[in-house]
Amino acid sequence: MTVLTVNLGRAEAAAHTDAPGGATGIGKRPADGPVRVEDPGPKGTGGSGLAGDAVCDLRHHGGSDQAVYAFAREDLDGWERELGRALPNGAFGENLTTAGVDVNGARIGERWRVGPDLVLEVSSSRIPCRTFAGHLDERGWVKRFTQAAAPGAYLRVIEPGEIRAGDVVEIVHRPAHDVTVRLDFLASTTRRDLLPRLLAARDALHPETLRAALAYVERNAADA
Repeated sequence: MTVLTVNLGRAEAAAHTDAPGGATGIGKRPADGPVRVEDPGPKGTGGSGLAGDAVCDLRHHGGSDQAVYAFAREDLDGWERELGRALPNGAFGENLTTAGVDVNGARIGERWRVGPDLVLEVSSSRIPCRTFAGHLDERGWVKRFTQAAAPGAYLRVIEPGEIRAGDVVEIVHRPAHDVTVRLDFLASTTRRDLLPRLLAARDALHPETLRAALAYVERNAADA
């Protein structure tokens, strides 16, 4: 299991973003050398966990619980075949393009050591947005991406460090529950009835997801 590339984005003007100033950093390209990764701080103030990577819409992206975004090369290859176009590493705005990693089957709270020092923790799935749809410029993209239910994973920084292309990814902790990135995504999008199942991951969930799951349970208890 390896990192094929570490991808960084620069702030660029775009019509398909709601970010202040109309800029987005979703257009990411592989870095030439090592990249420092640290906890960027709380959402709304902290951006990307990767040095030199732009996050322009701090209301919806970045921060400690979305410090790093990983997407599997195998899934990019699948989309290449479906869309009939090349999708280079970084095409989905991912920071880490991986090989041999079951990103969507990873469990919330699962920890990866990447390279000699960096430790990341899986926090949530990626929910497609208007910026992503505009960046891909594919008809009905949000619906198509949602139906595929292979969203890639956001990760927190547990131990900072430098990473580079070719670094090995090692799973150093795998929780006992069965709350995967894919389940998190389904419960957050098309299968809200699955939200109670997410509570098995409890404190490892993204705070917004945890609030949504608790609210769902409370509403249904009141209606019973």
